[in-house]
Amino acid sequence: MELVLIRHGLPERNDTSADPPLTLEGHEQAARVARWLAPEAIHATYSSTMLRAVQTAEPFVARSGHVLRQHDGIVEFDRGSGAYVPMEELKREDYAAWKAMADGRHGIDIAEFQQMVVEALEEIIAANAGRKVAVFCHGGVVNVWTAHVLGMAPRLFFEPGYTSIHRYMCAGTGQRNVVSLNERAHLRASG
Repeated sequence: MELVLIRHGLPERNDTSADPPLTLEGHEQAARVARWLAPEAIHATYSSTMLRAVQTAEPFVARSGHVLRQHDGIVEFDRGSGAYVPMEELKREDYAAWKAMADGRHGIDIAEFQQMVVEALEEIIAANAGRKVAVFCHGGVVNVWTAHVLGMAPRLFFEPGYTSIHRYMCAGTGQRNVVSLNERAHLRASG
């Protein structure tokens, strides 16, 4: 089966909630990724239960006619932090905090987070043998799943762009392969 992970669009900064809505730019990014994915033969759509992922999935679901299946095993590691600062803002405003996050010193058990994500995605894979599935999720989810597929220690090792697309082939025999990471042509395409 083919697993397609899509990171959410740009969310609002929120100093009182780790679950903010998308900005206007984030909604436009979501519309662009929906148009880009529309011609593909995708059979099912899942998202994190967090608002930014759900709002990113909505334009695609509207185009495809799929039922959006939400899964709490693919939420972001910061879900309990009480605030959300987009990574580029955090890097600009508090480099030490951004660096701590990038280095894995962000107050969460990254191995435990990876285990939750891997179990959730393996559940989705098992339920969709032979199909192509879109999963709208988060940068941390993409990172720890990719590290798992590559056999790396769990960590945040690259920066998935907003509404970036990441593709994996997942065989019924257990093999998992990266097909592509950080596809963003839809953000450059007109319309």
